Amino acid sequence: MQSDMESNVFKQIAVSMVAFLALAGCAGQTQDSEAPQEVFLEDFGPAPELKNETWLNTEQPLRLENLRGNVVLLDMWTFG
Repeated sequence: MQSDMESNVFKQIAVSMVAFLALAGCAGQTQDSEAPQEVFLEDFGPAPELKNETWLNTEQPLRLENLRGNVVLLDMWTFG
């Protein structure tokens, strides 16, 4: 049986994913039949290392080098 905290985390993930998919679906739609314009974004280089030491549902702090090659969804929030 899941604890209340696990249930809330799963609900947050589900809501975040639904919101993302809804926004992603709307982003490709245009009002007229023209193809969307390409958008070029500035390259800010590699992501900075994750420096915090407190993580939920992990035995050790997460590091980018350990996550390389995996699909990662980060849901960041604060207590209080």
